[in-house]
Amino acid sequence: MKTQDLFDVTGLSVIITGGAKGLGRAFAEAMLDNDARVVLLDKDESSLDQAVSELKARGDVAGVSVDVTDRDAVRAAVNKAVERNGRLDVVFANAGIDAGPGFLSMAGERDPEGAIEAVPDRLWDKVIDTNLTSIFSTIRAAVPHMKRQNGGRIILTSSIASIRPGAIVGMPYQIAKAGVSHLAKQSALELARYNILVNAILPGPFLTQLTTPDLKKRFEAGSPIHRVGRPEEIQGLALFLASPASSYITGTHIVIDGGALLGRAD
Repeated sequence: MKTQDLFDVTGLSVIITGGAKGLGRAFAEAMLDNDARVVLLDKDESSLDQAVSELKARGDVAGVSVDVTDRDAVRAAVNKAVERNGRLDVVFANAGIDAGPGFLSMAGERDPEGAIEAVPDRLWDKVIDTNLTSIFSTIRAAVPHMKRQNGGRIILTSSIASIRPGAIVGMPYQIAKAGVSHLAKQSALELARYNILVNAILPGPFLTQLTTPDLKKRFEAGSPIHRVGRPEEIQGLALFLASPASSYITGTHIVIDGGALLGRAD
């Protein structure tokens, strides 16, 4: 294989959960621009329809409306995507939501709403179901198809919050993402014999629909490069993990955070 072919994803069948907006949309653009076939899974039908309409100019794309917290619906959506494209090569298990405030406000003061004893059961359950259990459900739905073809790539969207406690983001988010990161390793270990590679992307602060202006300022203040990431800046990593270039990588966490874990140096 020539070096220029290492990133070739031409014709690969790709599923992206939470694909209508944010990082999921960026993953879709990267795959389509490199001639993969993409099916977006998203709960927001309006955003999904808009994304599919806008992305059709870039390549072969379709959308399936699904609530990722509905396990049977996830399985049905994955099966529908496989039926459309005939196989399943790459899955980006990316869907996720915000978890409300952490125990500190933007001003660094204690926020009673984000205190551990104040976290509502319904919020905890919703975030764990969306940000962790849905990732498991997506993997579980994809694996039978990948086993039949003896190979595939599963790429999970975790977060640097999975390896570093934080004060301004709600606790359920932190815990869910920690679970996602370990799920990548556990799944990679089990699925290696089937040539199914599983890795996790750990983004730091990126500008998405979940990033409020105040949160953006807070992230910029803590960054050594004084800014948050743009969604297109994660596309190279997504292409790398979906392509032959990463054929000897599994069970790995790849941080992409603009140095956020380092803290400010000035």
